[in-house]
This record gives sequence, structure tokens and C-alpha cells, in this order.
Amino acid sequence: MIHKNTPLKEVLELAAPCQCSACNHGCRFGSGSLAGDDAKHIARFLGISEEELKKGFLEESELFNKKLLKPKLIREGSKPFGRCVFFDDEKGCTIHEVKPLECKTSIQCRDYGEDLSVWFMVKHAVDANDAESVRQYAQYLKSGGKTIPGAELENLVPDKERLRKILSYEILK
Repeated sequence: MIHKNTPLKEVLELAAPCQCSACNHGCRFGSGSLAGDDAKHIARFLGISEEELKKGFLEESELFNKKLLKPKLIREGSKPFGRCVFFDDEKGCTIHEVKPLECKTSIQCRDYGEDLSVWFMVKHAVDANDAESVRQYAQYLKSGGKTIPGAELENLVPDKERLRKILSYEILK
């Protein structure tokens, strides 16, 4: 069972590299967020500096009030989605060996794939010390978003009074 405190090593074992059409589907409509040393590994793999990687291949996005870097999208027209800059229709992911952690944990062909996606989200995007992040996560859950054991609001913010104040906007930051 995947829970909030499942170690990265265990998550990566569950998310064994996959290039099936179900997993590649997301690459045609988006890209995954970087975490940890992802930028360093991708830059080294491509033989460029991290600065060149950030300028030429990455863009900033926001998830639960946190700024994250992810591969740029090649968009058609004004569509908000597009193909990952590192995805090739013939070859698949051209940086598969070093792809972003969110991509590694977004295994859609397995029954626990959604749990892995939630694990990434609560470990790398939701910030229990940021009131707005908590409120956005609460809204995600309220609108039917999935959670995993240990990632319930009450576990992220165990102080019930603080959680109440965050959700009622008495605590703004």
C-alpha cells in the first residue's frame, strides 16, 4: 500500500520504467514536474548546463501554491496543453533514463498509478506550512480528489485549531 511516507526508493521500485501507450499518452498532453536533482541529471544527460536547460527546455508551473519546473510544452494555437518538449512520436521519451520524478511516478498502466501520482503531489507540491497550499489541497479533496493514507488534511496539519483557522482564512500565510 502506498502512503505519504512511502520511501522514494520503494516508490521508484513500484514505478518501474515504462513506455507503454497508456503512460506515453500523458506526454502528448503535458509534462511532469521536476523534483530534487532532476534538473541536474537531465542537464548532464543532454550535455548542457542547468541554466541552458532552464532557459531552453523548462517552464514554470504552479501546483498547490508551489512553483515547480517542468518540461516546456509544444502547444498548438492557444491550447493550454501540448506535447512535452522531450517527447518524440517515434522514440517516445527522449530523456527516459532521467525523466522528471513526476513522470517516473505517473504510471497509468498499473492499478496503483493514481496513488503514485498522489504520493508525488503530497510529497513535492503540497506544503503543510503554507496556508494557501493547504487550502488549495483541501479544495482538491473537496472536489473529489484522491488521497492516500497519511495524506489526509488532518495528518498534514495535525493541529486541529490551526487547520480550522487556515480553512476559515484566519491564517493567511
